[in-house]
Amino acid sequence: MKLPYLIDFHMHSTVSDGTDPPEALLQRVRAAGIGHFSLTDHDAVQGCARILAVRKPDDPAFLPGVEFSCRDEAGKYHILGYGYDPESKPIQSVVAFGHDLRMKKVRMRLEHLQERFGFSFPEQEIQSLLSQDNPGKPHIGNLMTKLGYADSKEKAIKEYIDRLRIRSDSVRPEQAIQGILASGGIPVLAHPCYGSGDELILGDDLDRRVRKLMDLGLQGVEAFYSGFSEKLRQQVLSLAEKYRLYVTAGSDYHGTNKLVTLGSTGLTETADVPDGLIRFLQAIGCKDVSP
Repeated sequence: MKLPYLIDFHMHSTVSDGTDPPEALLQRVRAAGIGHFSLTDHDAVQGCARILAVRKPDDPAFLPGVEFSCRDEAGKYHILGYGYDPESKPIQSVVAFGHDLRMKKVRMRLEHLQERFGFSFPEQEIQSLLSQDNPGKPHIGNLMTKLGYADSKEKAIKEYIDRLRIRSDSVRPEQAIQGILASGGIPVLAHPCYGSGDELILGDDLDRRVRKLMDLGLQGVEAFYSGFSEKLRQQVLSLAEKYRLYVTAGSDYHGTNKLVTLGSTGLTETADVPDGLIRFLQAIGCKDVSP
């Protein structure tokens, strides 16, 4: 079968590290011709509540989402959650834990930049940064560019911010997965072939990675992703078929913080839809899809 509309289940707003407020993002989604979408801010769910508050009956269908940045002894994972109850205590608990870690890292990075490079940040700018919902490296990079410490956000991150290797607590994948499941949601591994930094995970390593997360309750993989080549996409689709996992599609849109456009998932309106994606769409209540 082919989809009757474009879908995009991975995007970010100003609630995390995107540049569009949730309300403006809804309008951009409509203008892009996307029929069903999800907002997946990092370690945050309040943007979803803002979209639900302004969404009109004729707007694109919306699915509450979230993306947790996770790490354990084996490496780094990004776990997406879909269709959860935003008011549920389990999901709120993971969100609060992830938010506290993010705020701790922001303070550590500011201190590092001042102590190692002598960069001074006005107190007003620091307070403005800390008042944001979920500030991270892009926010610090933009501030450094504004103050003349770097030519661009990208250079600020690469040449200065990333020189600090933070060893601190992280949201563990089992913590994120169980929080999503306990809140009635579907846990999905985002861009499964990507690990820490430039790490690329393929073949047997990818298989072991997915099976490990399945043992923790993982139910799906993001096979259609803006950064994937056809080779990477097929590896993830093969695993989804092998283990009968849900399949999702997402652009990872961040507004002007990334050169990614809404709906650029690698899945077009004319493409054949794999079984895993059909089952995912049915699980989230799409009534206009069938095998």
